[in-house]
Amino acid sequence: MKKAFGEAALGLQHVLAMYAGAILVPLIVGAALGLTPEQLTYLVSIDILLCGVATLLQVFNSRFFGIGLPVVLGCTFTAVGPMIAIGGQYGISAIYGSILVSGLFVIVVSGFFGSLVRFFPPVVTGSVVTIIGITLIPVAINNMGGGQGAADFGSLPNIALAFGTLGFIIFLYKFSRGFMRAVSILVGLIAGTVVAGFMGKVDFTPIAEASYFHMVQPFYFGMPTFEWSAILTMILVALVSLVESTGVYFALSDITKKDINEKDLAKGYRSEGLAIVLGGIFNAFPYTAYSQNVGLIQMSGVKSRKIIFIAAIMLIVLGFVPKIGAMTTIIPTPVLGGAMIAMFGMVIAQGIKMLSGVISESQENSMIVACSVGIGLGVTVVPELFALLPAGVQILTSNGIVAGSLTAIGLNIVFHMLPSRKRKREAQAVQSNQAVTPHG
Repeated sequence: MKKAFGEAALGLQHVLAMYAGAILVPLIVGAALGLTPEQLTYLVSIDILLCGVATLLQVFNSRFFGIGLPVVLGCTFTAVGPMIAIGGQYGISAIYGSILVSGLFVIVVSGFFGSLVRFFPPVVTGSVVTIIGITLIPVAINNMGGGQGAADFGSLPNIALAFGTLGFIIFLYKFSRGFMRAVSILVGLIAGTVVAGFMGKVDFTPIAEASYFHMVQPFYFGMPTFEWSAILTMILVALVSLVESTGVYFALSDITKKDINEKDLAKGYRSEGLAIVLGGIFNAFPYTAYSQNVGLIQMSGVKSRKIIFIAAIMLIVLGFVPKIGAMTTIIPTPVLGGAMIAMFGMVIAQGIKMLSGVISESQENSMIVACSVGIGLGVTVVPELFALLPAGVQILTSNGIVAGSLTAIGLNIVFHMLPSRKRKREAQAVQSNQAVTPHG
């Protein structure tokens, strides 16, 4: 009994460590798309449930899927900006059409993704992550003011709540360690909501109206539609997520002392593809490996897959209870905005961290970052720049994230993969050295 309680407590720790990310993504996307409280409750609940299902797909080690490591999967923040952009341009049905196709794409390429990784070195993935983080900041700022179009936008109570929440998160991050630091954003959201409640800014109606149990519903928001620009955007998001997940796999391999090979990686990628397809069918999100749970495993020293299995079951059970999902929807917009500054800022920081080791390597890398981030941000701020181009070309230019990502990929090919005079001279020098060096 004592052992079972201990395992449940360890599983709950993993749930709490990833919970803020799991609820923030649907809250941000749902608010940006103007969903009703009932729809938002469904979005949060189905996301929590599918986080559990996606985690199970990775924890199991079958012949076709599952890397068999203590991996926790959750919705990727990399997809937030693209989903909001796609929803604003084409509607919510196009979001799920693009997620479905991107999941199928990941399944198809899972067997040979290792050979595609060379197109996504840190200078490319770091640029993409940085672009996505930068394009999300305006969403956070609008929420800090109370939400775009709000009657009390920018009012003193809204600003006080937003910065109070952000300040409390920073305080926790500064003066706490270990698990408390890992859940600082979740604690900050709770504290901000409590303060907002005393200010009369919390509406408990969604909780009262939510049921205690519901069944999941395929295509809850309607049948998917398919737009090339949206599909390309989500495929890029999926590829970047796979590169990040690869790092998580190898980190866990090192922690658990379990070697992984190309077949294991392919099964891991395939699991993520299946999880993304399920996200498209049940109107949730793309899923990826969560690095915060890796830190928790390293901190606790508990490396058992059984603990992750317990955490996954907890998430699935929580996902079937709309009352719990509804509790997250009452978080006031300014409180959410304060937390979003920290979360989106961390996305930018992650991108900068990925770039820090490569910018100094060569002038070419600096040029790749400069042009890709510049194009990505520029197209986001001035989307009408390419409005007069043919529709086929606008597929690649209408979205800042796509435009910036393709710029990074293209320049990486130009600078590092196409033959150059310098590389030819270096290769000739190596060959001539080998020719004059005596063997044996």
